[in-house]
Amino acid sequence: MLNYYGITFKNDGKVYYFKTEELDCPINVTVIVETEKGLQFGKVVSKVDQLKNIDKENMKNIVRISTKEDYNQYQKNLKDAKEALNYVNKCIKELKLEMSVIDSAFTFDRKQLIISFIADERVDFRELAKMMAAKYHTRIELRQVGARDKAKAIGGIGVCGKELCCKQFLNNMQGVTINMAKNQNIALNPSKINGVCGRLLCCLNYEDDAYRECQKGMPNVGQKVNTEYGEGIVVSLDILNRKYKVNVNNDIKEISL
Repeated sequence: MLNYYGITFKNDGKVYYFKTEELDCPINVTVIVETEKGLQFGKVVSKVDQLKNIDKENMKNIVRISTKEDYNQYQKNLKDAKEALNYVNKCIKELKLEMSVIDSAFTFDRKQLIISFIADERVDFRELAKMMAAKYHTRIELRQVGARDKAKAIGGIGVCGKELCCKQFLNNMQGVTINMAKNQNIALNPSKINGVCGRLLCCLNYEDDAYRECQKGMPNVGQKVNTEYGEGIVVSLDILNRKYKVNVNNDIKEISL
């Protein structure tokens, strides 16, 4: 019988799913898994009974529960990755490239060194890749990431006064749209609806389902409606309380659903 587990490769990192037919993996145990980039060292964070919208056919396997030797290799990789981070920054300065590196990591089997960076524009990093490959004798992947990934890597304090959600617990960041702010009647002021990363606040997603449910059957602002007081125009909405105000002959009436 196949078992499915959620596994992360770094603290508060994205959760990926793997399968195994023979192993029983307790939560928080560390394991070696197959990935497209080679073997990786990860930690089990969940056991999953049902998987929705995930391709089970192409799901990779858990190779084994990690050993002491595996853990020592993982620690060595972390140390070397920090040194690689310093070296790549030195190379970037030498080559005068407009980019900022936020993370570097070796795959467990050291077949690949993955360097994550941010940049305002496209960067020609071919010479940088050659310099890194010449020093570390492995495949180099330079991966440009977005502002949200930078915020998650660096951390910070949100407008609510708490540590950023992406740094605390958001392992799989979902898309956020401007319609979520509109649905919640939030003023479309960038200082109100954008996070420290400059993108829309992730927390707009948290209550979107509730707002959309409460909004069912409610009119839009500016819409003409018939009420017990006569015909009027909707001037404001109180979505969560399912109430709205109507201007009927210059007299404001509150209608409750």
